Amino acid sequence: MSSSVKKPSYDHILKLIIIGDTCVGKSSLLLRFSEDYFPTTHMPTIGIDFKIKTITVKKKVVKLQVWDTAGQERFRNITQTYYKGAAAILLVYDCTDRRTFENISSWMKQIDTHASKDVVKVLIANKTDSSDREVLSSEGNALAEEYGIEFFETSAKTGKNVNEAFVSVTSTLC
Repeated sequence: MSSSVKKPSYDHILKLIIIGDTCVGKSSLLLRFSEDYFPTTHMPTIGIDFKIKTITVKKKVVKLQVWDTAGQERFRNITQTYYKGAAAILLVYDCTDRRTFENISSWMKQIDTHASKDVVKVLIANKTDSSDREVLSSEGNALAEEYGIEFFETSAKTGKNVNEAFVSVTSTLC
């Protein structure tokens, strides 16, 4: 009798988390990336949600567990435990709401406190399809440079740069 161990259908498995203030489009980014779908109504995330998507990067099959965290202050303590084991963190702000951009520094402090020191971080300006922009591209670029991280401008609504951001993060990790 021979016993066989089933080989996993992927080369790597990575945990990514998406953080940022409430209503910046974290869930919409996740749905656009994982299902190529944009929700037309807003349903706040309660606690944590996640999706799994398998992609190929550098000829390697990578299974991504992408965790979507609640942005409301009342869920901050719940989400802190989800930093553990994260390979990458996508920090999202809404380019039509300056307050969400200004709060990135407090999110970075949370990362420094709760995530591993070698976690990959990416700054994402979402809702770039809107004409009501309050944060310029140059400001997002400057902040990303200050932190020494990559910067993407995305639109979960149109799909602009959503896949590119996730693929870039994955490529950095593989």
